Amino acid sequence: MSQDLGQRSATPTTPETTSTGPNAGLTLAALTAIVVGSMIGSGIFALPSQMAGAAAPGPLLIGWLITGVGMLMLAFVFQSLAQRKPEVDGGVYGYARAGFGNYIGFTAAWGYWVSAWIGNVAYLVLLFSTLGYFFDAFDGGTTVPAIIGASIMLWLVHALTLRGVQTAAFVNVIVTIAKIVPILTFIAVAFVGFQADIFTTDIWGDNAGLGTSLDQVKNMMLVTVWVFIGIEGAAVYSQRAARRKDVGKATVLGFAGVLALLLMVNLLSYGLMEQAKIAGLDDPSMAYLMEDQVGSWGAAFISLGLVVSLLGALLAWVMLCVEILRLPAMEHVMPKVLAHENKHGSPANALWLTNLCVQAMLLWTLVDEGTYLNLVLLATSLILLPYLWSAGYQLLLAVRGETYEDGHGRVRDMLIGLVGLVYAVWLVYAGGTQYLYIAALFYLVGTVFYVWARRESRLPVFTVPEWVVVAVVAVTSVVAVVLLANGSLTVL
Repeated sequence: MSQDLGQRSATPTTPETTSTGPNAGLTLAALTAIVVGSMIGSGIFALPSQMAGAAAPGPLLIGWLITGVGMLMLAFVFQSLAQRKPEVDGGVYGYARAGFGNYIGFTAAWGYWVSAWIGNVAYLVLLFSTLGYFFDAFDGGTTVPAIIGASIMLWLVHALTLRGVQTAAFVNVIVTIAKIVPILTFIAVAFVGFQADIFTTDIWGDNAGLGTSLDQVKNMMLVTVWVFIGIEGAAVYSQRAARRKDVGKATVLGFAGVLALLLMVNLLSYGLMEQAKIAGLDDPSMAYLMEDQVGSWGAAFISLGLVVSLLGALLAWVMLCVEILRLPAMEHVMPKVLAHENKHGSPANALWLTNLCVQAMLLWTLVDEGTYLNLVLLATSLILLPYLWSAGYQLLLAVRGETYEDGHGRVRDMLIGLVGLVYAVWLVYAGGTQYLYIAALFYLVGTVFYVWARRESRLPVFTVPEWVVVAVVAVTSVVAVVLLANGSLTVL
């Protein structure tokens, strides 16, 4: 581990510290809204058809049970680490760095950032594709009018974020509340319209052509790989929390709330329409289920809800993008220029870099509208490794007994860390091993920024163990290039 690991630009705070000034002071409500806002984007609106194409109600319940337990353990990991290591800032980045060194911490931050800004491209394209329900010029989300509209929206969010994290966080709370309303409305309508005989028809999918129950559980869990991304949102913003102990609370509260919404939307939809019909619905399938129950106004209402949801998710992820660059820049892991804040406490340079990348990708969709879809899958897989490092750090602390001087809670946290680690490994596997090859290419390109940061601070670039990691990344990247060249590896 490099010698500067403990250096900070600010004095570490304790769980009870109340932060002041433009850079901190996010309340429990604001932190919870970041978690919920980053987790609820478009996925829940498309969940009914995606799940219906993967599993019948019986295997679905088993899959949700496994997923719920696994993600709950990860939520507990972030809660425990926030309490036991309050001096570690940046969530997934900070835990990776504290546990496994500067370079691993860098890869966590870099992968998270790339994943987040490319995901924002998808949010903008889908946002205007949804508006195509009302305005034909936006149909598909990649027309010239749609890209112009998406660009205007991007820079409006940019301007809002430049006004400061506190302002953006307040708006995010309002938007998060607004986008939950149509989801709750759908749940209420589905509860009234639910028919048990439809739900129990072929409950194990014996006649649905979906494979064995085990196959169905695996397939539905592949869908849930992406649903919970954003659970780490409060941990990423730990340095800006008014009270550090609220970080863990926000993580668990946000997770529990989103899990409840996902379960109700998913399970109730199976009692509204036959599984095969749900699987054949266009996205957002929630809108068409609502239309089936209450008429055309229902589809319009849900579509408007999706627009609000996408706006909220975009804002939440722009905030996460800039924060995951700012903290490493303060700790000599990213170039210093990315740590610069304007008079409102907003990381202006990190924000400009992020949104210029988003703008470039938006323009590229005019040339090849399918490219960004493939990149989204690739980039999203990069966010899974930081989960693994966080769970690994939790387990490492418990095994060493660090912060467990009185022994209280050590066995419990060791079990939580172990289950969380196993589930994180599963997420990486379920995301597709082919993406690990491409992820290595992202890391290799990003390493230029890491070397820049270390040299400008006149610090050792790599330790001996880190050289080994860099070598593995480089070799894997070469293999990925060869496999891409001969067609053995694709990103589809």
